[in-house]
Amino acid sequence: MQGNIASAEGALAAGCNFFAGYPITPSTEIAEHMAARLPKRKGACFIQMEDEIASMAAIIGAAWTGARAMTATSGPGFSLMMENIGYAVMSETPCVIVNVQRGGPSTGQPTMAAQGDMMQVRFGSHGDYSIIALCPSSVQECFDLTAKAFNLADQFRTPVFLMADEVIGHMRERIDLPDEVMVIRPRPLPEGVLPFTPVDNGVPGFASFGTGRRIPVTGLTHNEQGYPDTTNPARHESLVRRLVSKIEDARHEIADFQVVNEDAAFIFVCYGAPVRTVQEVVDRRRVPDTGYLKLRIVWPFPEKLLQRFTNVRAFIVPEMNLGMISREIERHVQVPVIPIGKIGGELHTPEELIEAVHFAGGDA
Repeated sequence: MQGNIASAEGALAAGCNFFAGYPITPSTEIAEHMAARLPKRKGACFIQMEDEIASMAAIIGAAWTGARAMTATSGPGFSLMMENIGYAVMSETPCVIVNVQRGGPSTGQPTMAAQGDMMQVRFGSHGDYSIIALCPSSVQECFDLTAKAFNLADQFRTPVFLMADEVIGHMRERIDLPDEVMVIRPRPLPEGVLPFTPVDNGVPGFASFGTGRRIPVTGLTHNEQGYPDTTNPARHESLVRRLVSKIEDARHEIADFQVVNEDAAFIFVCYGAPVRTVQEVVDRRRVPDTGYLKLRIVWPFPEKLLQRFTNVRAFIVPEMNLGMISREIERHVQVPVIPIGKIGGELHTPEELIEAVHFAGGDA
């Protein structure tokens, strides 16, 4: 199965019943597959919007009717979605956005892979907030992590992102399709509780439109009832700090990762397509004294994971950008961090990673 198709199938298995999108390379296969599959499901809907601004608005509206809603895009479309992503954060709307990354800035390389949106997904909309971003490195993970994204969206009442890339989106691999996937629905809004009052770990209950509850939904700073309260500094600080902390305080509960050879002196930190080259070097070529930390969820960044590598002499970070997540790692460690940024659309070669181990002082 192709990675993009696996992502669509993961969404369907998780109960996605609304998709709004606009075709854009290299994510178009997701929309095409959902266009073929969703209309055959009772109560489900596919709609092609006029652009990505409208696509994001549509899935927000659908989510408030109780739908499990998703869109898919790539770099330029992702940029267009940012204002409405901020609205989804502020209104605590659970939805899933798939970004199959390509080379940028601007139109860039539509058919080539990149990981250049990793800082945009974290900080792209204005203001203070936190998000959850998953990064598949295989076709199997396209399925598994897309399904997981819906559960995280409902659990934390937040937009959740699947940050794939062209290599993984267009790769074909054999995968195992489960008979069913676990589905976690939003916490219900208790009777007598105002709609934006947190009921569990900073997360409010959720009552969709049509269930008899009166819930204003605004992007303005608002009180627990949902009404705007824009000139009250204490209200704004309390609201925004809660939006951030409901995710940041759970970062190690959210964390999803794999560690190989944690006692090694040289640890690769990787996510997405570069994981493939790291596994070739560490697992198959068995370069001495190397291991890796593979991140399936990059944001919120699980910085405490880095402390488990007690023998590490250097972290080596291959990315298909000029060093975005390597800067995040530098904030949390005392040993050298060696970024291996690569742009242009090609994956790192094993030789490039082995050379980096040499540069770090290894005897590979």
